[in-house]
Amino acid sequence: MDVIMFLPLSAGVIALLYAGFLAMSVMKVDEGTDKMKSIARAIREGAKAYLNRQYKTVFAFAIVIAIILVFAINWQSGLGFIAGAALSAGAGYIGMNMTVQGNVRTANKAREGLASALSLAFKGGAVSGFSIVGLALLGLTVFYILYGNATLMVGFAFGACLISLFARVGGGIYTKAADVGADLVGKVEVGIPEDDPRNPAVIADNVGDAVGDCAGMGADLFETYVVTALAAMLLGSSPTVYSKFGINGVILPLIIGGLAIFATVIGTLFVRLGKSKAIMNALYKGVIATTVISAALFYVANLYITNGNMGIFISSLVGLLVMALMVAITEYFTAYRYKPVLTVSEAAKTGAGTNVIAGLGMGLRSTFPPVIVIVAGILVSYYASGGATSPEMGVYGISIAAAAMLSATGIIVAVDSYGPITDNAGGIAEMADLPKEVKDVTDPLDAVGNTTKAVTKGYAIGSAALAALSLFAAYKDEIVVRGLPFNLTIDDPIVLVGLMLGAAVPFLFTSFLTMAVGRAAFKVVEEVRRQFRETKGILEGTAKPDYGRAVDIVTRAALKEMAVPAIIAIGSPLLVGFTLGYRALGGMLIGVILSGLLLALLMTTGGAAWDNAKKYIELGNFGGKRSPAHAAAVVGDTVGDAFKDTAGPAINPLIKVMNTLSILFLALILMYALL
Repeated sequence: MDVIMFLPLSAGVIALLYAGFLAMSVMKVDEGTDKMKSIARAIREGAKAYLNRQYKTVFAFAIVIAIILVFAINWQSGLGFIAGAALSAGAGYIGMNMTVQGNVRTANKAREGLASALSLAFKGGAVSGFSIVGLALLGLTVFYILYGNATLMVGFAFGACLISLFARVGGGIYTKAADVGADLVGKVEVGIPEDDPRNPAVIADNVGDAVGDCAGMGADLFETYVVTALAAMLLGSSPTVYSKFGINGVILPLIIGGLAIFATVIGTLFVRLGKSKAIMNALYKGVIATTVISAALFYVANLYITNGNMGIFISSLVGLLVMALMVAITEYFTAYRYKPVLTVSEAAKTGAGTNVIAGLGMGLRSTFPPVIVIVAGILVSYYASGGATSPEMGVYGISIAAAAMLSATGIIVAVDSYGPITDNAGGIAEMADLPKEVKDVTDPLDAVGNTTKAVTKGYAIGSAALAALSLFAAYKDEIVVRGLPFNLTIDDPIVLVGLMLGAAVPFLFTSFLTMAVGRAAFKVVEEVRRQFRETKGILEGTAKPDYGRAVDIVTRAALKEMAVPAIIAIGSPLLVGFTLGYRALGGMLIGVILSGLLLALLMTTGGAAWDNAKKYIELGNFGGKRSPAHAAAVVGDTVGDAFKDTAGPAINPLIKVMNTLSILFLALILMYALL
């Protein structure tokens, strides 16, 4: 076992070393003019100040939970919880820091052309990607070596999930409150461009890209990677799977993750512009190369780890295929070269109402194709791995498919994180009065970035469904091992009640997030209006706005508003478990997986469609900027902002928190439940 474990350990170290190498290559690039440096410094200081305040608040809460875990469960869970929380926070912080370092350098590189700016932005994104997979794989491997029991590692996953939840909720509220507030006054009321330096909320908007899209996404994908791998390890520890593969069945998810890191390093070398200058195609070259190389390495690993079990190998291929199809489907519904976004954009010609209706309709439609892909992936991996004769082996195959899907996290995050860097770069170019040629480079990069961010959210949510299914199977195994019956049927009122409550939780959770964005955005709107009203020289360019005031407003709002959603995520499974028992809790977990998956897909994909519909008009279509269609599209984008960057992505950690918490506290629930 020691020799085999060397592979994921070495892969984790290589990922972090490669991330460091890429970071140094980015930092060597000049930041540009003094004005560019000053703007970038303001964004950097605002992002770090917010994240430091958030982590200080959250870790005080985390220490209390760790102490409870130590005394209520065991010391391993408490230690793992703190480690998982710290590494998740670290992954988020690295993502944020790379955004605020790479943004101004990408803007400066845009002077040289599209290829140079794309290369630098992608390198910055790759730092986040490799840091996430490196930290996650090292954490999982070290704790498995330390504990020798995957069940004791659930606390590690719970810590990662909890930080991810806070990062997604707080960062999402921050970024969208600032964005909505800036757009509603700047674009709609005053008619100034996006990222215009005269807008008092413009710095807060750019800070939001770093703390929401990068810090939140980094923590989110870290916990998704950890939970998915751990779920597969838990199922590999079950008697049926263990009797067939031994310890190899437990560590196979770690081997898959390690091999994919080597494939991703090679895959990043393929990202470059071709003759067509198609940005998305350049990024997809890296994804395709990583996928093909990973598949080949998985085959080799399968020969040695499972003695050539083709069913498990097919399951790993299914995971890669699901990843590729989720990427393609999300791009179709969110890129403005395809019909869905063009339809939403055209609907803006007749007003905001029709634009909103079209966007909502496309968001609803976008949920069906991913579900078909996920369903097909579940069935193929289940039966390929022997589910027809051994359900336990079938579910293990599903978990391997999920682990393989998440093994591509490095390249997917690199493609995602490139987006906020280019978004910030465009903002800096606008605020620093750089030549139009620079904006002509950063604008198309940013437009593609909106699609890549949506792709990553769809990828994370799709993987959440597979990982949550594996976690639910682990929950079931924990009950069966204790000799208790586990037959969840709808004609059991206890199960039905749990199912309905679970299905309702994502909607309640989402309501608090969207309302929080609305309240915070209202405060930003009032502040921007006040500054325009009281300081007459701002719009004429003779007076400087007070950027710090808007930054402070959204910072305080985000920290305040993230408490209730966290209480819902933590409190609902514990309340149902301790009052209605393990059957109701099982029903609740099924309900939250099903409704959460669909609601998250609706919001993330629909929101991105609204955003790119607006950008398509800004390119000069349907009247261009300052046209009635553009004003209507801004309203649609405002609705979509709270969907795609706040509520939708936060459902992913919500599902994981509820599942891991249920496994962690199951023993106590079985002892003290009222029913």
